[in-house]
Amino acid sequence: MSFGAHFIPAAQRTARSDGEDTRLRLLRAALQLFSERGFAQTSVRAIAEAAGTNVAAIAYHFGDKARLYTATFYEPFGSGSDLIPVFAEPSLSLPQALQRYFTGFLEPLKHDDLVTQSLRLHVRELLDPTHVWPELIERECRAPHLALVRVLCRHMGVPEADDGIHQLAFSLAGFVMQLWTQRDPLQAIAPQLAGSDAVDAWVERFTGYALSMVQGEMARRQTASQQPSPARPARGSAKPSHKESNA
Repeated sequence: MSFGAHFIPAAQRTARSDGEDTRLRLLRAALQLFSERGFAQTSVRAIAEAAGTNVAAIAYHFGDKARLYTATFYEPFGSGSDLIPVFAEPSLSLPQALQRYFTGFLEPLKHDDLVTQSLRLHVRELLDPTHVWPELIERECRAPHLALVRVLCRHMGVPEADDGIHQLAFSLAGFVMQLWTQRDPLQAIAPQLAGSDAVDAWVERFTGYALSMVQGEMARRQTASQQPSPARPARGSAKPSHKESNA
């Protein structure tokens, strides 16, 4: 699942001109209706009416309903693949790379209304996949994950990713998913940590947690490399039979 994976920092987004106002209204209306009703139960007429325009505007800006639906996953904040050059730049230190990673994936939490609708839309797509699902897995899950794996390998001195590196990368992404999917419990238990003004503090905290996890994984690998391999019997040798052992 790609909760949060398709957003980029506000500083990375290009401001829209006034001429894009209709397109933006269509995107917002479509995101709300698709997230509430699903793809099949949402008509282009309902979207156009909610956006205060006509069906022809959807055809002009997006082509058709399917393309408008696809756009609701990517256009409001960008794609997770867009984040890759932001956090995977080779010149960055590991703390810098991780901070950029969490900043990019958590920044949307500062936009409560859009986040709620986007989360609902992703859940609907998970339960009832459409034409978007294969591309969503590739762009919002596989590509960012593999980029993070490469970052970890580079800074940990691991020549080739193994199961341990993949597990570490999935664990770090789990921080993001946890904050996205547990917003209601967080609001009920610790509301001071649920607001948009708390996002930056979460970024710093997650970065620290991630660095500790990386250090723990490196220590585990170091310990494993120092342990002697279990002795193996020489090829061709055989254990003595019961009679021989009692002779």
